[in-house]
Amino acid sequence: MNLRDLSAGLVGARSLRARITLLATGLAAAVSLVLLWLAWTLVGDSVAAVPQMPPNTTVRVDGTDFDASELAAHLREHARDKVLLAGSIAFCCVVVATAILAWTFTSRVLRPLREITGTARRLSVESMGARIGRLESKDELAELAATFDAMLDRLQAAFDAQRHFVANASHELRTPLSVIRTELDVTLSDEDADEAELRRMAGVVRDATERAEQLVGSLLLLARTDGAGLVVAEHVDLAAVVDSAWRAARGEAERRRLRTEFATAPAFAVGDPALLERVAGNLLENAVRHNVDGGWIEVTTQAGQDGVVLAVRSSGGLVDPAAVPELFEPFRRAGVARTARSGAGLGLSIVRAAVQAHGGSVSAEPVVGGGLFVVVRFPAVP
Repeated sequence: MNLRDLSAGLVGARSLRARITLLATGLAAAVSLVLLWLAWTLVGDSVAAVPQMPPNTTVRVDGTDFDASELAAHLREHARDKVLLAGSIAFCCVVVATAILAWTFTSRVLRPLREITGTARRLSVESMGARIGRLESKDELAELAATFDAMLDRLQAAFDAQRHFVANASHELRTPLSVIRTELDVTLSDEDADEAELRRMAGVVRDATERAEQLVGSLLLLARTDGAGLVVAEHVDLAAVVDSAWRAARGEAERRRLRTEFATAPAFAVGDPALLERVAGNLLENAVRHNVDGGWIEVTTQAGQDGVVLAVRSSGGLVDPAAVPELFEPFRRAGVARTARSGAGLGLSIVRAAVQAHGGSVSAEPVVGGGLFVVVRFPAVP
């Protein structure tokens, strides 16, 4: 925080404090003037209501004779002057006291606001841990401070998630690039490398390039899907989507001798056909990739009054129930290390983003004996 920011904050706080003080003092002065005018008028009316003596009547006061009418007028003016003098003194005292009290109490009232402002100015990407904390007062400013702290908690969680995502993405991208660089360096340093060695190197480089390309494509898809609305909204049959997505995963499933069971009844949802096919494709690819040789896969689609459901249940390695929510985070894989070469760890992240974009929900739970059961729910078609 530089001096300019500090001076701007102090000027802003003092400006608000001065405005409140002037407003309170002005209101007190206006009320005091009205009361003074009423008192001056009432005294004049009261003196005027005193019964008048007959004309040319004299009144003796301290041995001196005075005309009764002149004496009455003098007493009336004297009473009004006394009221005006006493009222003016009271008016000045009230105005000064109001200004002092307003200035003092405004400082106490605005203290939490200054704390909020100071905390906001201290915040940066490196110091997101600063919080206002609980305030002594239980008014709107305390509610504002609590709301501000809650917002900071969400921002800090978002920044931490972003750092974690960038770090994992960098690590995942660095792995295939390191493989490519190593293969090229080793082959180029070998002066006796023959055609077979060059072909082997080219195959390794191609595989690493495909992995990097898949990772970049998944990252782009996740970035476009996460938090974005639907551009296309059509009636899509989830059974047909599953059938189309299964064609891409069938070859690997047959090589691993996986038993499959499909109960895909017609179930129509409204959404983007490409995204819905990506949801089914990711679920089926995960079910095949993270399965065990000779395992099984069960796929179900059904429609009901509450919506349509796509469920994929498969065998596989043991999954800790406490770690299931983490599987929907980027670069997390079920039952394998984060640096495993199979997949990029973005499948379920893309599924969650795409399902949320369709207004649906996704949940998962481990299967007894090993495996994962994922259920996707979409709103019912009107």
